[in-house]
Amino acid sequence: MFKLDSFILFLCSIIIQYLLKMKFALLLLIILITSCNTHERNCIDFKTGNFEYEYELKGKTLKATFSRTETLEIDYNGKNIDSINVRWINDCEYVLKTINPKTLAQKKAIHIKILSTKGNTYTFESKIINDPQQRTSRGTVTKIN
Repeated sequence: MFKLDSFILFLCSIIIQYLLKMKFALLLLIILITSCNTHERNCIDFKTGNFEYEYELKGKTLKATFSRTETLEIDYNGKNIDSINVRWINDCEYVLKTINPKTLAQKKAIHIKILSTKGNTYTFESKIINDPQQRTSRGTVTKIN
């Protein structure tokens, strides 16, 4: 009787260890699957070209366009045309700095990070470099050529 009880306890402990390992493996698999970034990011397709985006100003939705080469961006925003240096940090992040700033706001460099791409559009996050309030904004840009 004692040997049978010992054997059953031994068998139960093996089964419990197996189930715990399987539970751990299943949990690890779930974590790996859910933590994978499923957003498409073909950022290289958006390094150069002609683009448009919408923004809000004083309650109105406005449209602006810009042309970008590897190192230069020309923004056409209403009657204003701005020339901006582009410095790529990696394929999906770049810094914009206005060449001849007319305002204090234009003197500040802006960090842009492409979050996702889909077809001819990309979603980005932007923030002013060295902004004490660390404000960020998001938007969508469409490639038009």
